[in-house]
Amino acid sequence: MTLSERYLQLEENELYSAYQAELALKKELNILRNDFYYQLIDSKATSLVDFMYKPLDVLSGDAYSARRINEHKTFYLLVDGMGKGVSASFTSVIMTTFINHLVDKMIEHDSFSLDMLIRESMAYIQPILLDEEALAIDYICFDSYFGELEYAKFAMPPFLLQDKDDNIIKVKSNNTPLSKWQQSYNVDRLDVKNIDKYLFYSDGIVENMTKKQGVTYAAFIQEDFRNSFTREEFKEKFFERIEEQEDDLSLIFINSLDLQTNTLLESKHFDSTLEAVEMANEWYERLWEEKIEADEKTAYRAGLVFSELFMNAYEHGNLGLDTATKHRYLEEDIYFDALKELEKECEKKILVSVFTLQELDSRYIVTKIADEGEGFDTLKLSEIFRNSVQFNGRGVFVSRQNSMGIYYNKEGNCVLFLHKI
Repeated sequence: MTLSERYLQLEENELYSAYQAELALKKELNILRNDFYYQLIDSKATSLVDFMYKPLDVLSGDAYSARRINEHKTFYLLVDGMGKGVSASFTSVIMTTFINHLVDKMIEHDSFSLDMLIRESMAYIQPILLDEEALAIDYICFDSYFGELEYAKFAMPPFLLQDKDDNIIKVKSNNTPLSKWQQSYNVDRLDVKNIDKYLFYSDGIVENMTKKQGVTYAAFIQEDFRNSFTREEFKEKFFERIEEQEDDLSLIFINSLDLQTNTLLESKHFDSTLEAVEMANEWYERLWEEKIEADEKTAYRAGLVFSELFMNAYEHGNLGLDTATKHRYLEEDIYFDALKELEKECEKKILVSVFTLQELDSRYIVTKIADEGEGFDTLKLSEIFRNSVQFNGRGVFVSRQNSMGIYYNKEGNCVLFLHKI
C-alpha cells in the first residue's frame, strides 16, 4: 500500500468514525425524553422549566427525562453512570429507555406510581450491572395539586430548593448508589407549597474545578442558584467560574412565576392584521421607552423578540398559515396579498401583557403574547434546532438568542419571554 493510499484509508476511517459518532449522539438525544421542550407548566402556578444537557464526549454517562404525567403530576429523571466511556453511557441509556417505556405505559393506563417505577426499573437494570458497577439516580415526582414532591435519590448531589423567603434548602440523598446487590430503597415526600425555585443536577456540575485554585464549583453553587432567576443566568455564572468543562453536565432548573394583577405593567388586545402588527411593535417600543428603565441594548433585544413572536402569533397562530404554504407564497411573490385575503376571514385577537417582577436586587420584564389559534407542538422546535441546515422556526431561534428564555403553554398558542433590566 502506497503512502497516499494509506492516507486515503485513514481519512475514510475518520469520516466513518465521525459519522458513527453523529448517529450515536442523535440516538442519545432521541432517548432523552422531554415533554416540556420550550414549555411552561401552568397548573396552580406558572412554572418555567429549563434544562442543560452538555456531554463531555459523544457518549455521555448522564441522561435525563422530563415527563408530563397528567394535569397535576410531572416526573423528572436524572441518571449518572459512574465512571466514563462506553460502559457508563450504555448503562445510563438503557436505564433511561426502560424508565420512559414504563412511564408511557403508566400514562396510557392512568396508573402512574413512583414506587412501582423504581421497583420495576431496579429489577430490570440489576442483572445487567457489573459486580463493581453502580448508578446515581434521581427519581422526582411533583404533584402540584397537593403541593408535594416525592423523590428517591440514589447518591446524587443534593437538590437545592429556594423558598418564598429566599432561604436555600438542601435535600440530600436518601439511598446509596444503585448497585447489583441492592434490595431496598427509600421514597420520601416534601411539602413544597412554599418553594419557588428548584435545581436538580449531576455531580459533573459541583465537582468541576473553578478558576480559584483547588476549589470546586460546590463552593459556589448555592450562591449562584440563589441569585439566578432562570437557567440561563445560572449557566452564565457557572461557566464564568470554571476554566473548562471536565465531565458531563446535566441540570434541571424550575422557577415559579407569580404573575398577578399587581405585577401587570400594561396589556392590550390587537387585531389580526398587518396594520395591527405595526401598531403592536410601536406600542411595545413606546412602553419600553416610557415605563421601563432599561439600557438601549436590552430594549432593542426585547423589541426584536417581540416583533418575531408577535408575527408568529399573527401569521401562524390566528391566520393558521403553515410553513410550507408561507414558503410557497414567498416564492410566488404573493405573500402579502395572501395575508390580506386571510385577514378578511379572521376575527381572532392577540393579547399582549407585560409584567414587571422583582427578585432580590434584580428586576425582570415578562412579556406574554397569546393568540386564539390552534397552537402547535413545541417538540417540533427540537428537530429544527438540531438541524442547522433547516431554517424553519427562525423567529423562535432569534427570540431564544435575544432573551433569557421563551416558554410556550401546553397548547402552543401562548408564549412568554423574559429580560433582565
